[in-house]
Amino acid sequence: MLELLRIRNLALIEDAELEFGPGMNTLTGETGAGKSFILRAVDFITGEKMDRKLVRPGADKAEVEALFILPQGETVIRRELSAETGRSRIFINDRLSSQDAVRELKPQLVIHTSQHGQQKLLSPAFQSELLDSFLPDPSILKERNSLWTELKSVLAEMEELDRKCEEIAGQRDFLEFQKREIAEVNPQPGEEDALEERKTVLKEREQAGECFRHALDAIHGDSNLLDGLTLLSREMGIISRLFPDMEQDHDAVEEFRLRLHEIDSRLRRGPEHVHDDDDDMTLDDIEKRLFKLSQLRRKMGRNIADLVNLAAEVEEKLSFHDACSLDRKTLERREAEIVEKLSDTLGRLGKARRKAAKELALRIEGELSDLGFSEHVKIDFEFSDVPLHDGVTDQKARLMWTPNPGQPPQPLDKIASGGELSRLLLALTSLKRNPGGDHLPTLIFDEVDAGIGGLTLGSVGRKLAELADRQQMILITHWPQLAGRAERHFSILKEVVDGETFTRCDELRGEDIRRELIRMAGGGAQGEAMADKLLHDND
Repeated sequence: MLELLRIRNLALIEDAELEFGPGMNTLTGETGAGKSFILRAVDFITGEKMDRKLVRPGADKAEVEALFILPQGETVIRRELSAETGRSRIFINDRLSSQDAVRELKPQLVIHTSQHGQQKLLSPAFQSELLDSFLPDPSILKERNSLWTELKSVLAEMEELDRKCEEIAGQRDFLEFQKREIAEVNPQPGEEDALEERKTVLKEREQAGECFRHALDAIHGDSNLLDGLTLLSREMGIISRLFPDMEQDHDAVEEFRLRLHEIDSRLRRGPEHVHDDDDDMTLDDIEKRLFKLSQLRRKMGRNIADLVNLAAEVEEKLSFHDACSLDRKTLERREAEIVEKLSDTLGRLGKARRKAAKELALRIEGELSDLGFSEHVKIDFEFSDVPLHDGVTDQKARLMWTPNPGQPPQPLDKIASGGELSRLLLALTSLKRNPGGDHLPTLIFDEVDAGIGGLTLGSVGRKLAELADRQQMILITHWPQLAGRAERHFSILKEVVDGETFTRCDELRGEDIRRELIRMAGGGAQGEAMADKLLHDND
């Protein structure tokens, strides 16, 4: 039940608070006073979109807050709409939430019927959905939807597979060419950089070889350092014995002589022993390999890293194309399995729909009879086949009716008037199963009485009162015959204060209710008489 609704800075409403009660709550007022904005606020709080232009001029945001009494306790929903960005924020019990969360909760909160709902009744698609909503076992419909979704997914996979296979088939010769060219050179990741580094090392080694030869020439040339140092060491040994203070000089010469022998030995082994690698590629081999890689780069227009990736990509595409036939057969088997299951499900669903259609038609006829229709009115559902897939057809139902005996059944959009649609919508609302279990959501009727009058109003009023005894109702009406049945009556009126226009929402009591009913009845003595009779009859 919607217990409290507060609206701030929405359209012409600056600040309004409506405290609803059980049973029927009516909203009345002149056309254009702002009654529809009350219901727009309820729609907004339950997840519908709202244009930022509806924020009251001069305000930063519009805000709607509602208190619902649900089986799980009190639930407060608040939603704000920014005038600057048009974005909204939703809070459930003061915790930031989402539109999806509110929409999921909505079936427990409100059922909103309106003139828009009447127009939806004329849609064959909506009529078919309507019948499905009255199936005794909705699981078969879920099964159908699940299989149909699965089948569409498989068909989409097949379509995408065929598209890719066709695309690759047109490229196959070029892909094979790319594969051969790359395979012939077989570039490796980072190979060019490694070769350039190796090339630098070999050039440095070649340069080092020259230096080694020059160093050996210096040691063994005409002056022959080794022989000279050997003679110098021997003489310095004699001198150090005669002059002990030159012992360190002798040691220095001897140490250098021994060190020079080691250097000589290392120089004789050459520069190769300095490098610890086993790569036997020569500088000429490296130059040839770099040339091949350079040729491949120019021919393919890509660097080596891209060519390595291209090779894997080409191989993947060719493998995919080779596997296309097998993959398609797998998908075809899945398609056949789903089609078989879907056909069986649709067969059972068709029987369930036809059975539900007969039962629903009788129930609607009974409701329409209570709403002032002729006892001869007949409701029926016409079924037509709708192809879903090769060999698979679904059934769509269209609501047909015969308002007068002797006439053939006709679709609603051909012969139904606005008043008839209003009452049919009311009848369907009366029959609708409760989505929230034992809890009944608030019924909202937006001028469901449009297009009717006279004695029919009495029938509609009794039906509305019957529904209001079952669950809370909020009703917008221009008829005093309906407003007079309300447990709570709210007057919506527009006024201008200091050049600004405001919409007021006032709960009426006692004599105020009588005055409003008189206004609605046209005023004067006749209006007073009708208001007094309505108040007396509804005591």
